[in-house]
Amino acid sequence: MPDFSQTDIQQIQEHGLSIDIINQQLSDFQTGFPYSNIISPAIIGNGVLPMLDNKYADFYDANKDNYKIVKFVPASGAATRMFKDLFEFLSTGEMNKTTQNVLDNLALFAFYEDLAKTLPENPSSHDIIECLVTERGLNYGNMPKALLKTHKYTDSNRTALAEHLIEGTQYASANGMVRIHFTVSPEHQSGFNDTLAQIIPEYENTFGVKYNVTMSTQKPQTDTIAVNLDNTPFRNDDGTLLFRPAGHGALIENLNDIDADIIYIKNIDNVCPDDARASTILHKKLLAGMAMQIQKQIFDYLHAIDNGTADTNEIRNFINNKLGIKITENTDIRTILNRPLRVCGIIKNTGEPGGGPFWVGTSDGTVGLQIVEPGQIAPENMHILKNGEFFSPTDLICMPYDYMGKKFNLIDFVDPSAGFISEKSKNGRPLRAMERPGLWNGAMANWNTVFVETPLDTFTPIKVVTDLIKPTHQIK
Repeated sequence: MPDFSQTDIQQIQEHGLSIDIINQQLSDFQTGFPYSNIISPAIIGNGVLPMLDNKYADFYDANKDNYKIVKFVPASGAATRMFKDLFEFLSTGEMNKTTQNVLDNLALFAFYEDLAKTLPENPSSHDIIECLVTERGLNYGNMPKALLKTHKYTDSNRTALAEHLIEGTQYASANGMVRIHFTVSPEHQSGFNDTLAQIIPEYENTFGVKYNVTMSTQKPQTDTIAVNLDNTPFRNDDGTLLFRPAGHGALIENLNDIDADIIYIKNIDNVCPDDARASTILHKKLLAGMAMQIQKQIFDYLHAIDNGTADTNEIRNFINNKLGIKITENTDIRTILNRPLRVCGIIKNTGEPGGGPFWVGTSDGTVGLQIVEPGQIAPENMHILKNGEFFSPTDLICMPYDYMGKKFNLIDFVDPSAGFISEKSKNGRPLRAMERPGLWNGAMANWNTVFVETPLDTFTPIKVVTDLIKPTHQIK
């Protein structure tokens, strides 16, 4: 391991890290992370439940006021990648398909009126794009997706942030209170505050609710050290060590700080307009209603075990069939039951990049259900990924309390071996970066997991700017 100077040690400690943690990270760069032991895709009838009956939504509506509910929205990323092709056009001067599509359909975008105010007379294509994505105009390329005008209504245009607030009133309210937590970048926090101050009074009046909106930033102690290609510590031009945010998996720390019985997780860029939201509302309630019932059954079993009245055969069948864990004779069923629970909505795979539901073998001999990302799969097993029928759109219902009414420490259920390493650059110099286990895969690897099919119309992401002019994001 390298010898760190006193200045290095001070920088490490100021980050909330220790030498031992840094040395472990450097060791992980040397050895790499193991691939997931995927066995087969989860499918309907073998790991995936078919779409649920409406009775689960009725159960949710009848019981939700007995639960503290929070909608957790990862929203810290900037929209830079959303405008990647537009930046390329500005850099090269060469027209590309995405940029031309934007220019041809400007009036369809919710941000068009704001953009028009920044343009010179008789603007060129370069003027228009530059005013859209840079500080010359709207600066959308450097703003968080949450604050971009997303949907165009007759009376107003809404940001993704506003859509999440409205959506929260429709399934995540309890006792007239809508609790929403956004993870944000420090440099964007004031923009969130300004936007919220403008819209919350209006929405509270319109929907007859009260909002409790909180925010947090990714904790610096979750950052990881960057290394050169030879795995020695990467240093900035001034000689300091370089630390990088360790991906969305670091947000398990933020999630762990949330005090709630039920936590909905949904990404900031997965939004839809009012007239397309009925399916989302229904299926959120269905997933939550099922989560409530499964949790109650787990709690009943745990109390029975404590009281010595448990039917172990019944419990083993429940674990195998309901929780999707193929246990062995030596498996401690109490330990399996007493874990955080998540019910995940998944959709048919239509070619979207990202993770999916799989049966995965673990070191203790059990086989369970996991969300697995492509980067976690060995090259020789990629054919298993291609055979998967479902995609995970990060539509999760989380139940973080145990049967004794105590909140789980979610950090205890992370699989630290599920991280991965990628190659990046800084000021033109190549480097290797480490990401922590992803929030909904490795960071939740040791949760009890239930997969439920949901319809395609519950997933309406905004990954590139031209997604905003697709029919799913246009008001009908």
